[in-house]
Amino acid sequence: MKYFNYILIVLGAIIAIYSKTGTEQNQYILIGGIVMLMIGIYRISRNIPSKNLDDDSVDINKDDVL
Repeated sequence: MKYFNYILIVLGAIIAIYSKTGTEQNQYILIGGIVMLMIGIYRISRNIPSKNLDDDSVDINKDDVL
């Protein structure tokens, strides 16, 4: 599944760049490429844990002790 996300990002970027190269830009292909790119980025980013989650729990515990 991880490789599928990277493939979505690369294909989306290639399609978006390809649609911008011609003199007549096809907006539907551009939108499709951008959508594929964003879906790939979203799917990767939702698996990355937040740094702030651990820091907040440490701060709450320090405040409770004081």
